[in-house]
Amino acid sequence: MAGQSSATVARVGDNVFLRVVAAISTVAGWCSAAMIVIAVGITCQMIFIRFVLNGSTVWQTEMVIYLVVAATLIGLPYVQRLRGHVNVDLIPLALGRRARFGLACITLSLSILIVAVMVFYGYEYWHFAWQRGWRSDTVWGVRLWIPYLSIPVGFGLLLLQLVADFVAVLTGVDKPFGLEES
Repeated sequence: MAGQSSATVARVGDNVFLRVVAAISTVAGWCSAAMIVIAVGITCQMIFIRFVLNGSTVWQTEMVIYLVVAATLIGLPYVQRLRGHVNVDLIPLALGRRARFGLACITLSLSILIVAVMVFYGYEYWHFAWQRGWRSDTVWGVRLWIPYLSIPVGFGLLLLQLVADFVAVLTGVDKPFGLEES
């Protein structure tokens, strides 16, 4: 987190729950980065096989797609922790301290609700693929429950980070929207 100011990273204070969630989100971010690096390596290997050795590739394209999608989903909590999502502060900046707190509670509650629905349906979709033994329609024939697992895991970790953000705002460890008092 070098180079990040304290205002851009969700604060955790001395709260054990917030520290644990921050650590989990950080590990998820590192896993996401590793998946991107692996996908780039596989892409380079695929290019070498196809254009230098004039060979065919069976699994590389599919694996890169699954890795990039999984990296995106698994990286969600880390991006939320760093407040890296697109953010428009116009309304929170215009509000007073109490109204800003209320708006933060409403937006975090709605975000938690929406992501919880995504976790539920993502788990249901993953379980359905696992239970039915779905495989991809390619030569490689990947068991689809493996890449689909990134849906409930990624959104579940994002849900955990959002709950931590909400707890931080409610307990006063972090300011609503990360904005200092005006």
